[in-house]
Amino acid sequence: MKTGLVLEGGGMRGLFSAGAIDVLMEHQIDFDGAIGVSAGAAFGCNYKSQQPGRAIRYNMKYAKDPRYCSFRSLMKTGDLFGADFCYHTLPKTLDIFDAETFRQNPMAFYVVCTDIETGEAVYHQCDEADDACFEWFRASASMPLVSKAVEVEGRRMLDGGIVDSIPLRYFEKIGYDKNLVILTQPEGYCKKKNSAMPLIRMGLRQYPKTVEAMKHRHEKYNETLAYIKEREHAGTVMVLRPPYPLPIGRIEHRPERMQQVYCCGRNVALQALEQIKAFLK
Repeated sequence: MKTGLVLEGGGMRGLFSAGAIDVLMEHQIDFDGAIGVSAGAAFGCNYKSQQPGRAIRYNMKYAKDPRYCSFRSLMKTGDLFGADFCYHTLPKTLDIFDAETFRQNPMAFYVVCTDIETGEAVYHQCDEADDACFEWFRASASMPLVSKAVEVEGRRMLDGGIVDSIPLRYFEKIGYDKNLVILTQPEGYCKKKNSAMPLIRMGLRQYPKTVEAMKHRHEKYNETLAYIKEREHAGTVMVLRPPYPLPIGRIEHRPERMQQVYCCGRNVALQALEQIKAFLK
Protein backbone atom coordinates (compact mmCIF):
# COMPACT_ATOMS: atom_id res chain seq x y z
CA MET A 1 0.00 0.00 0.00
CA LYS A 2 1.30 3.45 -0.95
CA THR A 3 0.31 6.53 1.02
CA GLY A 4 -0.08 9.92 -0.62
CA LEU A 5 -0.49 13.56 0.33
CA VAL A 6 -2.64 15.71 -2.00
CA LEU A 7 -2.36 19.50 -1.66
CA GLU A 8 -4.88 21.90 -3.17
CA GLY A 9 -3.79 25.38 -4.22
CA GLY A 10 -5.66 28.64 -3.68
CA GLY A 11 -3.02 31.35 -3.52
CA MET A 12 -2.38 32.49 0.02
CA ARG A 13 -5.05 30.11 1.32
CA GLY A 14 -2.21 27.63 0.83
CA LEU A 15 -0.74 28.87 4.11
CA PHE A 16 -3.44 26.78 5.79
CA SER A 17 -1.89 23.73 4.13
CA ALA A 18 1.59 24.96 5.08
CA GLY A 19 0.56 25.02 8.74
CA ALA A 20 -0.95 21.54 8.51
CA ILE A 21 2.05 19.93 6.82
CA ASP A 22 4.46 21.58 9.26
CA VAL A 23 2.70 19.72 12.07
CA LEU A 24 2.95 16.46 10.12
CA MET A 25 6.68 16.98 9.57
CA GLU A 26 7.24 17.85 13.22
CA HIS A 27 5.60 14.55 14.18
CA GLN A 28 7.64 12.51 11.67
CA ILE A 29 4.65 11.48 9.57
CA ASP A 30 5.92 10.18 6.24
CA PHE A 31 4.25 9.60 2.91
CA ASP A 32 5.34 7.59 -0.10
CA GLY A 33 4.46 10.52 -2.33
CA ALA A 34 2.97 14.00 -2.41
CA ILE A 35 1.39 16.07 -5.17
CA GLY A 36 0.78 19.82 -5.10
CA VAL A 37 -1.10 22.25 -7.29
CA SER A 38 -0.19 25.94 -7.47
CA ALA A 39 0.46 27.09 -3.88
CA GLY A 40 0.24 23.43 -2.90
CA ALA A 41 3.33 22.85 -5.05
CA ALA A 42 5.17 26.04 -4.07
CA PHE A 43 4.68 25.42 -0.33
CA GLY A 44 4.39 21.64 -0.38
CA CYS A 45 7.89 21.14 -1.77
CA ASN A 46 9.13 21.98 1.74
CA TYR A 47 7.81 18.59 2.84
CA LYS A 48 10.31 16.78 0.66
CA SER A 49 13.10 19.13 1.76
CA GLN A 50 11.98 18.66 5.40
CA GLN A 51 11.85 22.36 6.25
CA PRO A 52 8.89 23.01 8.56
CA GLY A 53 8.30 26.71 9.13
CA ARG A 54 9.97 27.84 5.93
CA ALA A 55 6.83 28.75 3.95
CA ILE A 56 5.29 30.96 6.63
CA ARG A 57 8.68 32.47 7.49
CA TYR A 58 9.51 33.82 4.05
CA ASN A 59 5.93 34.78 3.24
CA MET A 60 5.69 36.94 6.36
CA LYS A 61 9.17 38.41 5.95
CA TYR A 62 8.70 39.44 2.33
CA ALA A 63 4.95 40.11 2.37
CA LYS A 64 5.44 43.80 1.64
CA ASP A 65 8.52 43.50 -0.54
CA PRO A 66 7.60 44.65 -4.07
CA ARG A 67 10.03 42.13 -5.52
CA TYR A 68 7.96 39.34 -4.03
CA CYS A 69 4.42 40.29 -5.01
CA SER A 70 3.27 43.66 -6.31
CA PHE A 71 1.52 45.40 -9.16
CA ARG A 72 4.85 47.08 -9.81
CA SER A 73 6.28 43.63 -10.51
CA LEU A 74 3.28 42.85 -12.74
CA MET A 75 3.75 46.01 -14.79
CA LYS A 76 7.52 45.63 -14.99
CA THR A 77 7.86 41.88 -15.60
CA GLY A 78 4.42 40.55 -16.50
CA ASP A 79 4.33 38.51 -13.27
CA LEU A 80 2.51 39.59 -10.12
CA PHE A 81 4.79 37.31 -8.12
CA GLY A 82 8.33 38.23 -9.18
CA ALA A 83 9.68 35.17 -10.96
CA ASP A 84 13.40 35.74 -10.40
CA PHE A 85 12.94 36.82 -6.80
CA CYS A 86 10.50 34.10 -5.74
CA TYR A 87 12.00 31.13 -7.53
CA HIS A 88 15.69 31.93 -7.68
CA THR A 89 16.88 34.72 -5.35
CA LEU A 90 14.76 33.70 -2.37
CA PRO A 91 15.45 29.92 -2.32
CA LYS A 92 19.13 30.30 -3.19
CA THR A 93 20.23 33.22 -1.02
CA LEU A 94 17.55 34.63 1.32
CA ASP A 95 15.77 31.58 2.77
CA ILE A 96 17.79 28.72 1.40
CA PHE A 97 15.93 25.68 0.12
CA ASP A 98 17.57 22.42 1.21
CA ALA A 99 18.19 20.94 -2.23
CA GLU A 100 20.28 18.06 -0.90
CA THR A 101 17.59 16.83 1.51
CA PHE A 102 15.02 17.23 -1.27
CA ARG A 103 17.13 15.01 -3.52
CA GLN A 104 17.79 12.34 -0.89
CA ASN A 105 14.27 12.13 0.55
CA PRO A 106 12.66 9.00 -0.98
CA MET A 107 9.21 10.61 -0.97
CA ALA A 108 8.17 11.28 -4.56
CA PHE A 109 6.98 14.84 -5.22
CA TYR A 110 4.74 15.80 -8.14
CA VAL A 111 3.44 19.11 -9.42
CA VAL A 112 0.47 19.84 -11.67
CA CYS A 113 0.55 22.43 -14.46
CA THR A 114 -1.73 23.33 -17.36
CA ASP A 115 -0.47 23.16 -20.93
CA ILE A 116 -2.18 26.25 -22.34
CA GLU A 117 -1.92 25.04 -25.93
CA THR A 118 -3.88 21.84 -25.23
CA GLY A 119 -5.85 22.92 -22.15
CA GLU A 120 -4.79 19.69 -20.46
CA ALA A 121 -3.10 18.86 -17.16
CA VAL A 122 0.60 18.04 -17.07
CA TYR A 123 1.86 15.99 -14.13
CA HIS A 124 5.59 16.10 -13.42
CA GLN A 125 7.72 14.36 -10.82
CA CYS A 126 10.43 16.61 -9.38
CA ASP A 127 13.49 14.72 -8.15
CA GLU A 128 16.13 17.45 -8.07
CA ALA A 129 15.71 20.95 -6.61
CA ASP A 130 17.52 22.62 -9.49
CA ASP A 131 16.57 25.56 -11.72
CA ALA A 132 14.44 23.33 -13.95
CA CYS A 133 12.54 22.02 -10.93
CA PHE A 134 11.80 25.54 -9.68
CA GLU A 135 10.47 26.45 -13.11
CA TRP A 136 7.97 23.60 -12.72
CA PHE A 137 6.97 25.03 -9.33
CA ARG A 138 6.60 28.47 -10.92
CA ALA A 139 4.52 27.15 -13.80
CA SER A 140 2.19 25.33 -11.41
CA ALA A 141 1.60 28.54 -9.45
CA SER A 142 1.38 31.02 -12.36
CA MET A 143 -2.14 32.38 -12.13
CA PRO A 144 -3.87 33.37 -15.39
CA LEU A 145 -4.01 37.09 -16.28
CA VAL A 146 -1.38 38.05 -13.69
CA SER A 147 1.42 35.75 -14.85
CA LYS A 148 3.29 35.08 -18.04
CA ALA A 149 3.17 31.57 -19.44
CA VAL A 150 6.20 29.56 -18.31
CA GLU A 151 8.08 27.57 -20.93
CA VAL A 152 9.28 24.23 -19.59
CA GLU A 153 10.50 21.38 -21.78
CA GLY A 154 8.96 22.92 -24.86
CA ARG A 155 5.54 23.51 -23.32
CA ARG A 156 3.86 26.78 -22.40
CA MET A 157 2.23 26.37 -19.02
CA LEU A 158 0.19 28.08 -16.33
CA ASP A 159 -1.48 27.23 -13.01
CA GLY A 160 -2.36 23.55 -12.65
CA GLY A 161 -5.56 24.49 -10.85
CA ILE A 162 -7.10 25.50 -14.17
CA VAL A 163 -7.72 21.85 -15.04
CA ASP A 164 -7.01 19.75 -11.92
CA SER A 165 -7.29 21.67 -8.66
CA ILE A 166 -7.32 18.55 -6.47
CA PRO A 167 -5.42 15.76 -8.27
CA LEU A 168 -6.67 12.84 -6.18
CA ARG A 169 -7.74 10.75 -9.17
CA TYR A 170 -4.30 11.07 -10.75
CA PHE A 171 -2.59 9.92 -7.57
CA GLU A 172 -4.92 6.95 -7.27
CA LYS A 173 -4.25 6.13 -10.92
CA ILE A 174 -0.49 5.89 -10.37
CA GLY A 175 -0.82 3.65 -7.36
CA TYR A 176 -1.37 5.72 -4.21
CA ASP A 177 -3.98 3.73 -2.30
CA LYS A 178 -4.49 5.84 0.81
CA ASN A 179 -4.42 9.59 0.51
CA LEU A 180 -4.56 12.49 2.94
CA VAL A 181 -6.15 15.41 1.05
CA ILE A 182 -5.65 18.93 2.37
CA LEU A 183 -8.24 21.40 1.08
CA THR A 184 -8.27 25.15 1.53
CA GLN A 185 -12.04 25.64 1.55
CA PRO A 186 -14.43 24.58 4.35
CA GLU A 187 -17.01 21.81 4.32
CA GLY A 188 -19.96 22.66 2.07
CA TYR A 189 -18.00 24.98 -0.22
CA CYS A 190 -19.29 25.09 -3.81
CA LYS A 191 -17.25 26.82 -6.49
CA LYS A 192 -19.19 29.26 -8.64
CA LYS A 193 -18.74 30.18 -12.27
CA ASN A 194 -15.77 32.50 -12.76
CA SER A 195 -17.00 36.07 -12.99
CA ALA A 196 -13.78 37.08 -14.75
CA MET A 197 -14.50 34.96 -17.85
CA PRO A 198 -14.80 38.02 -20.16
CA LEU A 199 -11.27 39.08 -19.14
CA ILE A 200 -10.02 35.51 -19.43
CA ARG A 201 -11.44 35.17 -22.94
CA MET A 202 -9.65 38.34 -23.93
CA GLY A 203 -6.38 37.66 -22.13
CA LEU A 204 -6.12 34.04 -23.30
CA ARG A 205 -7.78 34.40 -26.69
CA GLN A 206 -4.79 32.68 -28.34
CA TYR A 207 -5.47 29.59 -26.23
CA PRO A 208 -9.13 28.62 -26.76
CA LYS A 209 -8.75 25.19 -25.16
CA THR A 210 -7.56 26.73 -21.92
CA VAL A 211 -10.38 29.30 -22.05
CA GLU A 212 -12.82 26.41 -22.43
CA ALA A 213 -11.24 24.61 -19.47
CA MET A 214 -11.62 27.71 -17.32
CA LYS A 215 -15.22 28.09 -18.41
CA HIS A 216 -16.00 24.67 -16.93
CA ARG A 217 -13.54 24.75 -14.05
CA HIS A 218 -16.20 25.22 -11.37
CA GLU A 219 -18.12 22.19 -12.61
CA LYS A 220 -15.05 19.95 -12.53
CA TYR A 221 -14.03 21.26 -9.12
CA ASN A 222 -17.42 20.56 -7.56
CA GLU A 223 -17.54 17.11 -9.14
CA THR A 224 -14.11 16.37 -7.65
CA LEU A 225 -15.35 17.38 -4.20
CA ALA A 226 -18.20 14.88 -4.59
CA TYR A 227 -15.70 12.20 -5.60
CA ILE A 228 -13.53 12.97 -2.57
CA LYS A 229 -16.59 12.51 -0.35
CA GLU A 230 -17.17 9.08 -1.92
CA ARG A 231 -13.57 8.06 -1.26
CA GLU A 232 -13.85 9.29 2.33
CA HIS A 233 -16.84 7.00 2.85
CA ALA A 234 -14.89 4.14 1.27
CA GLY A 235 -12.09 4.67 3.80
CA THR A 236 -9.30 5.37 1.30
CA VAL A 237 -9.21 9.15 1.78
CA MET A 238 -8.96 11.41 4.79
CA VAL A 239 -9.54 15.14 4.43
CA LEU A 240 -8.21 18.11 6.37
CA ARG A 241 -9.98 21.40 5.68
CA PRO A 242 -10.44 24.74 7.44
CA PRO A 243 -13.44 24.90 9.77
CA TYR A 244 -14.54 28.24 8.28
CA PRO A 245 -13.86 30.35 5.16
CA LEU A 246 -10.28 31.53 5.49
CA PRO A 247 -9.97 35.32 5.95
CA ILE A 248 -7.42 35.62 3.16
CA GLY A 249 -7.41 35.91 -0.60
CA ARG A 250 -5.13 34.68 -3.34
CA ILE A 251 -2.95 37.71 -2.64
CA GLU A 252 -2.10 38.99 0.84
CA HIS A 253 0.34 41.60 2.16
CA ARG A 254 -0.58 41.50 5.86
CA PRO A 255 1.78 39.24 7.85
CA GLU A 256 -0.66 38.99 10.73
CA ARG A 257 -3.36 37.60 8.42
CA MET A 258 -0.88 35.09 7.00
CA GLN A 259 -0.02 33.97 10.54
CA GLN A 260 -3.70 33.57 11.39
CA VAL A 261 -4.34 31.27 8.42
CA TYR A 262 -1.15 29.31 9.04
CA CYS A 263 -2.09 28.76 12.68
CA CYS A 264 -5.54 27.59 11.62
CA GLY A 265 -3.86 24.87 9.55
CA ARG A 266 -1.65 23.89 12.46
CA ASN A 267 -4.60 23.65 14.84
CA VAL A 268 -6.64 21.48 12.47
CA ALA A 269 -3.71 19.10 11.95
CA LEU A 270 -2.93 18.91 15.67
CA GLN A 271 -6.53 18.09 16.52
CA ALA A 272 -6.59 15.34 13.88
CA LEU A 273 -3.08 14.00 14.54
CA GLU A 274 -4.02 10.67 16.13
CA GLN A 275 -6.71 10.11 13.52
CA ILE A 276 -4.15 10.77 10.76
CA LYS A 277 -1.71 8.29 12.27
CA ALA A 278 -4.42 5.64 12.53
CA PHE A 279 -5.58 6.28 8.97
CA LEU A 280 -2.11 5.94 7.48
CA LYS A 281 -1.33 2.86 9.57
